[in-house]
Amino acid sequence: MFERLVGIEPLSLIPSAEKELNTYAREVKLYQDIPANTDEIVKRIGDADAVLLSYTSTLTREIIERCPKLQYIGMCCSLYSPESANVDILYAAERGIRVTGIRDYGDEGVVEYVISELVRCFHGFGNNPDGSPVLPWEGIPREITGLKAGIIGLGKLGGMIADGLSHFGADIAYFSRSEKNDAREKGYNFLPLGELLAQSEVVISCLNKNTVLLHEAEFEQLGDRKILFNVGLSPAWDEKPFTHWIEGNNLCYCDSLGALGSEKYKNHKHVRCMNVSSGRTRQAFDRLSEKVLANLSEYNG
Repeated sequence: MFERLVGIEPLSLIPSAEKELNTYAREVKLYQDIPANTDEIVKRIGDADAVLLSYTSTLTREIIERCPKLQYIGMCCSLYSPESANVDILYAAERGIRVTGIRDYGDEGVVEYVISELVRCFHGFGNNPDGSPVLPWEGIPREITGLKAGIIGLGKLGGMIADGLSHFGADIAYFSRSEKNDAREKGYNFLPLGELLAQSEVVISCLNKNTVLLHEAEFEQLGDRKILFNVGLSPAWDEKPFTHWIEGNNLCYCDSLGALGSEKYKNHKHVRCMNVSSGRTRQAFDRLSEKVLANLSEYNG
């Protein structure tokens, strides 16, 4: 059992999970606002031996150095790699501090977002940000049936999006670090990135945070009259070629501003950004809470 456990910011845990935290520490303190700076984070952690955080704050080497009693850092957000994490995991390991994270808790809502926006775009449902009616992407309504869809990054989320589009009759191609046996069995085509970009009508980027694969050459291969989704936590592109590409006859969909990268694109006529995380649903909070508590239980077990 920990002596003192601190949640330094809102954690998105359901109430029953917050209550259960008391079974893992003699003292629990949960802050309901985001700390303003490094000094405030250090102050909140204080002499705690366990800390929980979400994705809105960062535990740097400096912060960890200034909190010598830390033994456990629980990330109540996605952890895919040390490079993309908002915790200096490598330094924490040097100090003997256990870092845990979670994943695959909000994917279902993101799949629904992609399908929903494609249907609206293809059929011409609803209104544009300026209030004008949405016109069908091809002039007349069309179905997802027969769509050439390209997935960049066929991890858990990319695979779920591919399955969802395939269910509606899309022709799926993907680019990943390696070919996936289960994807081959489903009939999904493993292609080099340039070929995928050139042949796809709609491209969905499902990359880890801070992973950039779309540079000037890739946007040239993508070409014009295309739809690009980014459902990662950060832009999958270099800003300069993206700025040029989005001025063409193209559309870019991002659910969150983090995925879009800059507010200057938010009201662009060819950008659709809701500025919300489509994966943050009631069910996602349930799954998040279960996984955070499971990590704590395993560590204390």
